[in-house]
This record gives sequence, C-alpha cells and structure tokens, in this order.
Amino acid sequence: MTLLNFLEYGFIQRAYIAGSFIAVLCAMLGLFLVLRKLSLIGDGLSHASFGAIALGLFFGIYPFYIAIPIVLLSSLLIVWISEKAKIYGDAAIGIVSSVGIAGGVILASVSNGFNVDLFSYLFGNILSISRSEVFFSIALSVLVLLAIWFFYQDLFSVTFDETFAKATGIKTNLVNIILTSLTAITVVLAIKVVGIMLVSALLILPAVSALQISKGFKGALFVSVLFAVISVLIGITASFFLDIPAGATIVIVNFLIFSLSFLGKIILR
Repeated sequence: MTLLNFLEYGFIQRAYIAGSFIAVLCAMLGLFLVLRKLSLIGDGLSHASFGAIALGLFFGIYPFYIAIPIVLLSSLLIVWISEKAKIYGDAAIGIVSSVGIAGGVILASVSNGFNVDLFSYLFGNILSISRSEVFFSIALSVLVLLAIWFFYQDLFSVTFDETFAKATGIKTNLVNIILTSLTAITVVLAIKVVGIMLVSALLILPAVSALQISKGFKGALFVSVLFAVISVLIGITASFFLDIPAGATIVIVNFLIFSLSFLGKIILR
C-alpha cells in the first residue's frame, strides 16, 4: 500500500485531523503545567474521567457528555481542596483521582455488558473516531485555544512568578481555575487519542522535549506543539502499518523525540 492510498481512508483522515487538534492543546497546556510543577494533574483528571465514563456507559449516555462536566468539577475540586484544606496540590490530585478510579471500578463490577467498551477508553482508539467526534473535538479545541490566547499574559505571569503576579493585581485564583478547567477539557478529548492510562504522557512529553532545546518560552511553546503533532501523525501511521495500538505508539514516538532532544542537549552543551 502506498502512502497516497493510505491517506484516502476516511478513518485515517479523521484520526489525523482530530489527533492534531488535540495534540496542539496538550502541548500548549502541558508546557504551563510542567513549568508550574502541576504535570500530574493530567494523570489525576484522567483517572477521574474513568469514573465519569463508566457512569455514562452505565446509563447508556455518550460517555464524553458525562465526562466533560464531571472532570471539570473534579478540576475545580482539586483547586478547592488545595486552598481550603491547606494541603499540597499533589495530595489533592491524589484524592480526586483515587475517588474517580474507585467509582469506575464499582460501576464496572456491578454492571454487565460495557466492560469491553470501558477497556477501549483505557487505552484509546483514535482510528475509530467518528465524524461527529471529530467535529466535537475541533469545536472544543478551538474554544480552549481561544481561552489560552485570551488569558495568555495572565497564564504566563502566574506560571513564572505567582506571588509577583498576585501583587500586580492578577487574580491568581481565577487563573488557576481557568488553567485546571482547560486541562480538564483537554484530558477528556485526549482520552480518544491515547486513552485514560496514557493521557499524562501526551501532556508531559512534548513539553519536556521542547524545554531541552528551546531557550525562550514562546520558542518552547512552538517546539512543543510541533513535537506533539509530529508524534501523533507518526504514531497513527506506524500503528496502522505495524498493526499495533495507536495510543501506545504515539506515546513511544513522544518518548523517542524526548530522548533525541535530551541527547542533543548533552552533545551540544
């Protein structure tokens, strides 16, 4: 099969389009999260989405319609617990993620008939994405990108010096809520690409790869987006021709890019 024939498949085109949009979101938000030492929030929210998706399957509702509001609430709960309970962010993430997984396990154990569907969400299946899911992903991606563009200066300021940003009048609590909310939406979208178990990799790896070779923040942002999109396109292509899972392949490609970036940094030092 030639590459031209490969690109004629509708499911490949849908996977490329949706995967690229979601990769851009993960790369941009991932850089903010990594620099703020909040990279594990993606892992926590993905675990919370496990319970939400199980709930949707339990009631026969399209899982993402349930997952988005529940994961959004979970992100707000993480911020609220961190502030009100006076505990570190990683502890709040652990609380919310463990409750999400526990809820999903209970729903899976008391139900019959959707365990196979739930398994597909655990490891992703971008090649099975439907036309409606592509439009759904693009629409939410555009909204998140517009929000990042609108709040860019505030996000940038809080990322590098939250105390100074607060002193200059920036509402840091609101910025934190915006960042976690945007991450929640992105996590739900990324589940279709790499699955619940691997979402955090799509948020972290492009960002840390970019930081190895970039000097400025905007440069790192551009490189992170570039790496993420390349990894998705290569991962989808390789998974088709090698007959291996697309989500895991995308993550492995991301890791290879990180390894090359890290080695390049050492050699050029």
